[in-house]
Amino acid sequence: MIDTAKFLIVVAGPTAVGKTDMCIKIAKKFNTSIISSDSRQFFKEMEIGTAKPSKEEQALVFHYFINSLSIHESYDVRKFEQNSLKLLEELFEINDCVVMTGGSGLYLDAVCKGFDEMPEIPSEIRGNLNQLFQDKGIEVLQKMLKEVDPDYYGTVDLHNPQRLIRALEVYQGTGRPFSSFRQKKTVDRPFKIIKIGLERDREVLYERINLRMDHMIAQGLFEEAEELFPFRHLNALQTVGYSEIFRFLEGEYDKEEAVRLLKRNSRRYAKRQLTWFKKDPEMVWFSPDDLEGILKYIDRQMD
Repeated sequence: MIDTAKFLIVVAGPTAVGKTDMCIKIAKKFNTSIISSDSRQFFKEMEIGTAKPSKEEQALVFHYFINSLSIHESYDVRKFEQNSLKLLEELFEINDCVVMTGGSGLYLDAVCKGFDEMPEIPSEIRGNLNQLFQDKGIEVLQKMLKEVDPDYYGTVDLHNPQRLIRALEVYQGTGRPFSSFRQKKTVDRPFKIIKIGLERDREVLYERINLRMDHMIAQGLFEEAEELFPFRHLNALQTVGYSEIFRFLEGEYDKEEAVRLLKRNSRRYAKRQLTWFKKDPEMVWFSPDDLEGILKYIDRQMD
């Protein structure tokens, strides 16, 4: 049964749109805390390249699941769903509402809607796909996925080979697209969910992404990636912001090209994030500058 007195306020949107600042303002307004559903911010070794809230921002409002894991630990969306629901149960003993935010649509959906049961796939299929990736690179996986599952291709992080391999192994093992296993009826949660999407004009967003990348580089992104280079095979590091620098360190291209790809791939990632979130009919969209409108909307939903 839904407890109509308990609310999960979900704030979603693409990278660099302004989620952190908005969530802190909302959390302070309702005297509550923030759960991060950003699958990259879990890992303590990935500081600069994941755009975590600063220490000053985290001091303003308590954030859960930031720096909670090591890149050497195994973690997935199902564990996140279980951990988040347990945490929410505890937090709702103290607060009537909790804020959850992030750009990882799969992780947000797992908490809000439940996570689909996936079929068991023979291990040799994954092994063959991993070998294909090692032999021919990620572009082959991207092309294969686009052909067999264009819906998932349009939303997945195309620079994360583990996500691509997972989708392809499901298709090869079942004959059905990975996206077809993510269509089941939403699971009822024992709290009310209020979904807020943040968006900006495309040109403004892309400029913010470029400036953020410049700031990360000035902070030491290349040096951080160099320290992580020996662990580049780990799943946590298969993501935009690190994979481009790893390829530069392997001598595939020069630093200028690495910076260009960092910015381009971050913009493309933001576009896929928006595609994911725009498919959710429960998401109500606001400008990140419209704090008053957002708070009024939340108040109406709580009445």
